[in-house]
Amino acid sequence: MIGESECQTRYMESAETKTIEIVVNGATRRVPQGLSLDRLIVWLEIDPSRVAVERNLAIARKTDWASTDVEPGDRLEIVWFVGGG
Repeated sequence: MIGESECQTRYMESAETKTIEIVVNGATRRVPQGLSLDRLIVWLEIDPSRVAVERNLAIARKTDWASTDVEPGDRLEIVWFVGGG
C-alpha cells in the first residue's frame, strides 16, 4: 500500500513541468524542457510561416526545426518577416 505522502510526491513530480533556461532575442526565458524548435515557436505563440531562427550563431533551416532540440543555454534570435509597401 502506498502512503499518502508518497502519492502526493508522485503527483507533484508529474504535475510540475521541468523547464530550462534559454535566451530569446536577448532576453532570458524559462521554457518547458524537451521542446524542438518547431514546438518552441508554437509555445511562444509565433506564426512559424513568418520567421527565421538563428540558434547559437547558426541559421536553423526550417526543414530541421522538428529534429532540433532546444537545449539549456541555447541563444536564439527569432526574426519576423513583415510585409509592407
